[in-house]
Amino acid sequence: MQKNGIAKRENTATFSMKMSSDKFQNKIHEVLQDKNRAIKFTAALTSAVANQPALQECEATTILSSALLGESFNLSPSPQLGQYYIVPYKDRKNGRTVGTFQLGYKGYVQLALRSGNYKKLNVLEVKEGELISWNPLTEEIKINLIEDEVDRELRPTVGYYVSFEYLNGFSKAMYWTKDKMISHAKKYSKAYASDTKNGTSYSFWTSNFDEMAKKTMLRQIISKWGIMSTEMNEAFTSDNAVIGEGQIPEYIDNQEQRIDKVVEAVEVETPIERDEPIIDVAVEGDDEQATFKL
Repeated sequence: MQKNGIAKRENTATFSMKMSSDKFQNKIHEVLQDKNRAIKFTAALTSAVANQPALQECEATTILSSALLGESFNLSPSPQLGQYYIVPYKDRKNGRTVGTFQLGYKGYVQLALRSGNYKKLNVLEVKEGELISWNPLTEEIKINLIEDEVDRELRPTVGYYVSFEYLNGFSKAMYWTKDKMISHAKKYSKAYASDTKNGTSYSFWTSNFDEMAKKTMLRQIISKWGIMSTEMNEAFTSDNAVIGEGQIPEYIDNQEQRIDKVVEAVEVETPIERDEPIIDVAVEGDDEQATFKL
């Protein structure tokens, strides 16, 4: 136990020294182009690594590159805001531990709204008792949202809904059932499939299924129907990757295991499915009941 504590302090000190080195500081100033911003960034990242033991095991360059990428998108690294995360992975194939850049679903929303193309962008869980009807042929869905927030939070999720509206009024929406999302997660996340088989909880799909599901819904609808700004396209491309020299993304094989299941982060995201039903949004009725039609 004492040896582990000493090792962690050494790792923290090593990262702090690297952050103070000319190589790291030159890179930070090159990207940020602002002395005060660079000072604040250095202090915040050094503190973040000191408070997360799993990150102390990662190659320092991968942590710095991921953080600089998030900073370049003007996204907050705060886990409470959920915009992006630096997630430690053990790359057994290459015998190293790296930090990966991973967008949270709120980061997707921020980048989309910031592009100036979207008037609205919403994603939410549909709770038990809210789904009145859904016709897969006409793709008409009726939802009666539960007003009591405490009651709604306690009810199990039965599906997921996402929609956007452009400034010109064009809109799109998608709905997936919870069962469909579970099948999707098992298909594309080996860690989640392993968790469900072995009763473990190493995958973020297991520990925070709804957040992963909402991220998946956003990726699906934006990649198919959304307008992608240059910034959004870069963020999509860099998501779930190790950011190497020159900010070039390197994708970790999905068989690699995250080394710290406690780290608040979004796990490896899934490819885009191309055959999902898409529904346009047209609201009918009062505020308590909305009908979404093709």
